[in-house]
Amino acid sequence: MKIRIGTRKSRLAMAQTKMAENALKKAFPEIETEIVHITTKGDKILDKPLNALGGKGVFTGEIERALLCGEIDMAVHSAKDLPVFLADGLEISAVLPRGNYRDVLVTLPDFSIDKSCKMFIGTGSIRRREGFSPLYPNAAFGDIRGNVDTRIRKLKNGEFDGIILAAAGLERLDITEDSGLNFTYFDYMDFLPAPCQGIIAIECAKNSEAAKTVQKITHFETELCFRAEREIIRLTGGDCSTPLGAYSFIRDGLINVYASKNMDRIISGQASAEKAEILARELVSQL
Repeated sequence: MKIRIGTRKSRLAMAQTKMAENALKKAFPEIETEIVHITTKGDKILDKPLNALGGKGVFTGEIERALLCGEIDMAVHSAKDLPVFLADGLEISAVLPRGNYRDVLVTLPDFSIDKSCKMFIGTGSIRRREGFSPLYPNAAFGDIRGNVDTRIRKLKNGEFDGIILAAAGLERLDITEDSGLNFTYFDYMDFLPAPCQGIIAIECAKNSEAAKTVQKITHFETELCFRAEREIIRLTGGDCSTPLGAYSFIRDGLINVYASKNMDRIISGQASAEKAEILARELVSQL
């Protein structure tokens, strides 16, 4: 069996695609794979904020069309970048074990950080701005687009005092303090990450042979958290213009879910893991 894997061309997208490919080959050593590079609207237009381009779908539209046309068999996504609704006929068939969910402030070593200092922070995320401001009230913000390497280059060129990125992406690219950068990590109680941050999702056509195969490599606990956090997105209509935060984890058979619609009031709850989506709905009713 041969599976064609669709992905964006960025270094991070390729690193995540390799993770999915390796998981697939570990479970099915006989499978042959082919990686197909796809350029999305979000990759082409870098001088406008995402909400001006149509939201998260700018990173998935071309890839979903390739799935529906049969040009690829599966696609690999950062789950936090998925739009609220997938194209008809498609599904998330599997997720990999969740990586580091946290947001991280990246600065140069000679920049001193404290709550009183003024700083110019690069982020296009309304959620990150709303979550960061209470911690550093003198911060000002500027939009930043491009892949991780581009954003770090802008930081090193002095365009920003700091940039906020997803820790999972940095770790998957092996960008650490050895890279000449400083990292300040934020726990979920500092400010909530984007729903599904740190999760790699695999999308396939429903009922396809690829979907049936890929389903066998899903990470069960991460999938429960993925479903709960996606339910929060669906019920709130969350998109790039919404400061929506959510995070969940499973401990001792119980799922713990945290959510905020505007990053100033966090609602949380706990339930048996199989009731993850029910708990998500209950929490949204309180937002």
